Amino acid sequence: MVGGISGWQLLILLLIVVLVFGTKRLRNIGGDLGSAVKGFRKGMEDDTEPAEPEKLQADESPETPPRDSDKENDPAARPPGTDV
Repeated sequence: MVGGISGWQLLILLLIVVLVFGTKRLRNIGGDLGSAVKGFRKGMEDDTEPAEPEKLQADESPETPPRDSDKENDPAARPPGTDV
């Protein structure tokens, strides 16, 4: 077979590994390894996608809020009864 190892030798090796680690621990190791590979693949897919600019919602305006100095010159922002 592969590299001069026969099927019987692979079976004996698998039996020794199961005896040393136990089936429960091997199952946990396999699950952890699978989730790590899945996370790695997801990270690689996220990295290759181009970044999209943030979309503005309908109630948001693209303009910056007025500064305090702009409010001083705005007649609508002054309290009533004050004339300059």
